[in-house]
Amino acid sequence: MTSTPISRRRFLKNTSLAGAGAAAATTLAAPAVLAQAPIVLKMQSSWPSSDIFQEMAQQYVDRVQEMSGGRLKIDLLPAGAVVGAFQVQDAAHDGIIDAAHTVPVYWYGKNKAASLFGTGPVFGGDANQMIAWLYHGGGYDFYRELTQDVLGLNIVGFLSFGMPAQPLGWFKNEITDASQVSGLKYRTVGLAADLFQAMGASVAQLPGGEIVPAMERGVIDAFEFNNPTSDMRFGAQDVAKNYMLASYHQASESFEYIFNKDKFESLDPDLQAILRYGVEAAHLANFAYAMDQYSSDLQKLQTENGVNVKRTPDSVLQAQLEAWDKIMPPLMEDEFFAKVVDSQKKWVERVVFYSLQNSPDYRMAYNHYFPGKL
Repeated sequence: MTSTPISRRRFLKNTSLAGAGAAAATTLAAPAVLAQAPIVLKMQSSWPSSDIFQEMAQQYVDRVQEMSGGRLKIDLLPAGAVVGAFQVQDAAHDGIIDAAHTVPVYWYGKNKAASLFGTGPVFGGDANQMIAWLYHGGGYDFYRELTQDVLGLNIVGFLSFGMPAQPLGWFKNEITDASQVSGLKYRTVGLAADLFQAMGASVAQLPGGEIVPAMERGVIDAFEFNNPTSDMRFGAQDVAKNYMLASYHQASESFEYIFNKDKFESLDPDLQAILRYGVEAAHLANFAYAMDQYSSDLQKLQTENGVNVKRTPDSVLQAQLEAWDKIMPPLMEDEFFAKVVDSQKKWVERVVFYSLQNSPDYRMAYNHYFPGKL
C-alpha cells in the first residue's frame, strides 16, 4: 500500500467541494417538497357574491391560507354556484362540497333547535355573550349533539361573529304599533317565522338574494334580512322607505362554518387547528368590518336615499317578548330543545347580570358629546 501526502490546501479544497455538492443536492431536493400542491377545499356560502357576508367569508379564507403557509387553499363560491343557499349543509354532508359558510337558521326545517344556535329567543343576552356560551356554557357540546347524534350529519362545525341585533325591517309605512304587523306578508327565517306568525303576519322564508324581487312582485310587502350594508346592496331602499331598527326577533346570530367530517378529519392536526381557530380570528375581523360598513351605509341610506330610519317603539318590542312567551311552551316539549334553552337561560342570568350591572350608560355619554343626534 502506498501513501500519498495530502496537503492542507488540497484537503480544504476537497472538503469545500464536498460540502458544496451536499448543499447543491439539498437545494435540488427542496423544490420537490415546496412544489407539493396545496390541499384545496371547495367552500360554498349562502350569500350572493355582492353581499358583505361573502366578503366576511373571504376574510376567513385569507387568514386560513396565510396561517397554513399555503398548504391549505379554500375555493370560496357564492350561493347557487353548486347548490342553493339553503342546501349547503346537505351538500357538505354528502361531500358535494367540502365546506360551507352559512347560518344555522337556514337548516331550521330539520330541527327547530337549530335556531337556538343563532336566532333563538332573547333572554337578555347579546350575540357575543351567546358566542361565549358556546365556549364556556356547553353550547358546542349541544351543537355537536344536534348535528351528529340527533340528525346524524357527517359534518363538523364552528360558529363565529356575534352579529348586532337585526333590524325589525323594511316597511311601506312606519311601524308605530304592534297591530300593524298583523296581516303583513313578511320575510324572515327560523324561529322568527314562528314569532311573526304569532303576531299575525304571514311569513315567507326566502334567501337574501330573492327578497327584493319578491317585494317587487308583491309576494311579500315587508321584510328583514340582517344589516344596513346587506340591505342596501340588495336594493331594499328601492322598494321601501321605512327602516325600523332594533328588534327581539333575531337579537343574536352568528356565522356557521361547516366542514365535511371525513374531509376535515383527513387533514393533519395542525391544519384542523387552523380551520378551527381561524374561525376565532375571523370573528374579530368580521366584527370590526361590520362596525365600519354598517354605520357608514346607514348614513348613506338616510342622506342619499331618503330612507326614514326609526327605532322600533318599546311597545312593539314588548309585544315581541309576549309573542316569544306564547310560542315557547310547545317547543319546550322537545327534550333536546328544552335542555338547550335551560342552559342558555342559566348562562344569561349570570353573565348578563354582570354585564348590565357593570356597563355604564353609553347613551348618556353619547348624548353629552352629540346632543340632539339621537
